[in-house]
Amino acid sequence: MAYSIDLSGRVAFITGASGGLGAQFARTLSKAGAAVVLASRRVEKLKDLRAEIEGAGGDAHVVELDVTDVDSIKAAVARAETEVGSIDILINNSGVSTTQRIVDVTEVDYDFVLDTNTKGAFFVAQEVGKRMLARAKGSAPGTFTGGRIINIASMAGLRVLPQIGIYCMSKAAVVHMTRAMALEWGKFGINVNAICPGYIDTEINHHHWQTEQGQKLIQMLPRKRVGQPQDLDAVLVMLCSNESHFINGAVIAADDGFGS
Repeated sequence: MAYSIDLSGRVAFITGASGGLGAQFARTLSKAGAAVVLASRRVEKLKDLRAEIEGAGGDAHVVELDVTDVDSIKAAVARAETEVGSIDILINNSGVSTTQRIVDVTEVDYDFVLDTNTKGAFFVAQEVGKRMLARAKGSAPGTFTGGRIINIASMAGLRVLPQIGIYCMSKAAVVHMTRAMALEWGKFGINVNAICPGYIDTEINHHHWQTEQGQKLIQMLPRKRVGQPQDLDAVLVMLCSNESHFINGAVIAADDGFGS
C-alpha cells in the first residue's frame, strides 16, 4: 500500500511565487491538493503560473505583494483570505541577494537584502500568524485544524559563504525567527519550521553554472552537482502536512551535504 499526503481542503499562501523555488513550491502543493495563492510583485508572471496550474487541474489565485511594504503584506493576506479562505499554510519564500565583500556593502545594499529577507519575512509570518492564532483561540470565524508556516532560509544561514555576508546574516536571522515563532505559537497548533536549501539551479542563477567560476564551485560540492527545485518537494510537502504535527522549530538542511 502506497503512502500519500493529501492537502485537499487546505489553502497555501506562497510568497516569491513568480519564479524559481516559489513557483515550484506552488506547483508541488497544488499537485498535493491544496488551493494555492500566488503572491509577488511580478503579477504577469503569477498569471502565467496560475494558468499553468489551472491547466493541470489545480486551484490557483493571484495577489500582488511587496514584502518590503507592511501595508502591502496586510492587504495581500486579507485579499487572499477573502477570495480563497483562511490560510492554513504559509510558504515564506521571498528573497534577494547581492554579491560583494563586507567592506564594499553600502547602506542601500544592506537595506535591500535585510528589508526583504528578514523584515519582510517576519511581517509576512506575523500577519498570517495573527490570523491563525485568532482562529485557534476562537476569536475569529473559521475552522482551525492547525497551521503550517515554512520559512525558506538557506544553508548560508548556517554556514558563512564568501562575498554574500549580508545574505548569510539575513538568513541566519530567519533561522532564529523560525525558532522564536515555533516557541510562541506551537501551543496553539501552529508549527513553524525552516528549510535551508543549498545550491539550486533556477532561472536566476542557471547561467552561472555554465561559467568557469560556477564550474569551480560545483567541483567543491560533496557530490559535484547542484540541486533542482523539485529536490525540495518531499521535505516541503511533509512539513505542510497534518502528519507533521510533531515537527516544530525544525531547521532542515536540504543541501546535498554541503553544510556537513
